[in-house]
Amino acid sequence: MPTLDVTDAELDYELSGDSGPLVVQLHGLTSCRERDARIGLDLSRVLHGHRVLRYDARGHGLSSGAGRSAGYTWPHLADDLLTLLDHVAPGERVHGVGPSMGTATLLHAAVRDPDRFSTLTLLVPPTAWATRRAQAATYLANADAVERDGLAAFVERARALDAPPALADAPLTEPSVAEELLPSILRGAASTDLPPTEEVCDLDVPTLVLAWSDDPNHPLSTAALLHELIDDSRLVVARTPYGIMAWPGLFADHVLTHGDAPPAAADPRSA
Repeated sequence: MPTLDVTDAELDYELSGDSGPLVVQLHGLTSCRERDARIGLDLSRVLHGHRVLRYDARGHGLSSGAGRSAGYTWPHLADDLLTLLDHVAPGERVHGVGPSMGTATLLHAAVRDPDRFSTLTLLVPPTAWATRRAQAATYLANADAVERDGLAAFVERARALDAPPALADAPLTEPSVAEELLPSILRGAASTDLPPTEEVCDLDVPTLVLAWSDDPNHPLSTAALLHELIDDSRLVVARTPYGIMAWPGLFADHVLTHGDAPPAAADPRSA
């Protein structure tokens, strides 16, 4: 797989498809592109006529990272995304899709460079604004626990928690991060938030918000507020695994509906 050197990390990525508009697909905290595919969050798998860029965020999956928590804040991850897009598809408008941390990364990139994005698809938006402080405290406690008790104990505690109903059929997976990096990744997540609401409100990018119910780590309140803030947006909530099964089709329809028009074919009579 190709890689790209960025500050303090090397991003591992893959590009599929030979032609068509570009879709960039991100993943969530402690996950990676392979793990997200296993739990049904590879939404671009049914999309045809497009190139798809998938990559592992710094410190996740096959990408390397450093033990500095500042490197894992969402604005810093947005730097990585925009740098990767400049490398793979300089000057192109792209369709962005990603869950949780991926949603946060996309929003920070979009408020900074809105003309870069033809559409956004925000999956299970994370805690933000009013709900972020409590989540930050949880991340800090988990970082201390990993340093004290190790990764295996962290995984066992996570498995004891109830999964959202929409993930009832998803396979059990483990974090796709190295144990020595996980505390820094969690502390970076604890110190960050979505862009200010007034900046999100200014976004003029067609946006699909896909959320699931009964998950305090990805509360419907964030999804609903994003839908309220972004004028050209649609909100769909999955309450069962069948709801998630519909997401790839909803995503494909969103991209095709709002995609840039292809260049007109030349009239052979004018040749």
